[in-house]
Amino acid sequence: MTHESPLRGILLKCLSVLVFTIMASIVKATAQGGLGVPPGQQVFFRSLFAIPVILAWLAFRHELGVGLRTFRPMGHFYRGVIGTAAMGLGFWALALLPFPEVTAIGYAAPLLTVIFAAMFLGEDVRLFRLSMVVLGLVGVVIVLSPSLTFGSGMNYKDSLGVMVTLSAAACAALAQIFVRKLVQDERTSAIVFWFSATSTLLGLLTLPFGWVWPDAETAALLVAIGLLGGLGQILLTSAYRYADASLVAPFEYASMLLALLIGWFVFDEAPTLVMLAGATLVITAGILIIWRERQLGVERNRQRKAMTPHG
Repeated sequence: MTHESPLRGILLKCLSVLVFTIMASIVKATAQGGLGVPPGQQVFFRSLFAIPVILAWLAFRHELGVGLRTFRPMGHFYRGVIGTAAMGLGFWALALLPFPEVTAIGYAAPLLTVIFAAMFLGEDVRLFRLSMVVLGLVGVVIVLSPSLTFGSGMNYKDSLGVMVTLSAAACAALAQIFVRKLVQDERTSAIVFWFSATSTLLGLLTLPFGWVWPDAETAALLVAIGLLGGLGQILLTSAYRYADASLVAPFEYASMLLALLIGWFVFDEAPTLVMLAGATLVITAGILIIWRERQLGVERNRQRKAMTPHG
């Protein structure tokens, strides 16, 4: 049994954010330039080379036998399809828009998850959470506003990037709905592994649509995407073993700072005041939702203890 260690959980969460942000920057780097690795090929490498890392982690924990067992194979398949769509669209978005913008718009996913949970899972969404979702979506619109200039000044690439990035966020939110249903019966390790297996197959199916033959350096970067993806997933999963989700989840927004730094120094993408203002609203809304969920969780625990007979 894992002992609760909030500081360790926070540290592991921050490390996972760092690893995933570096992975995303490599995705962007391999999508740009003369080679232009397509998203489907990136998905394949991201998924295939994450599998050995995940298997090694399960073997280290002596969970290889039970960790891959599943009672809901079709649930994993459906989650894999929508999750792979989210990954592929997200990778494509990185080729179309600046790194910080893609990161900020991606924060819409947990906001949309609140809406989808109410629609598909029947979860109760009260006024506070609904208000924060609206606030966050206003922030997303502000981030997007420079790319939604219609008329003679319309930038096709930016407008396409907006649609792709929003679609990625919507698919990511839907994937979370599938995960919420899966965790009722399945181990986290099984969910992680079978998603990687499914997305590897789906990524391979894009081969006829124009993969490129990478040089040695690009091939190494593509392999690194998979290895980092597997490592990031392990760090993320481990973080939630040591601390409550409501405690570690807000540290996800550290990726905004990392994205700003990488965008500025690596890709020469200077953030605008409009983007920063919108991102601030989105992050504020997300953190307030997490805070509210934590308060409600504390209250539910207090009520359960009060109803438990003593003596």
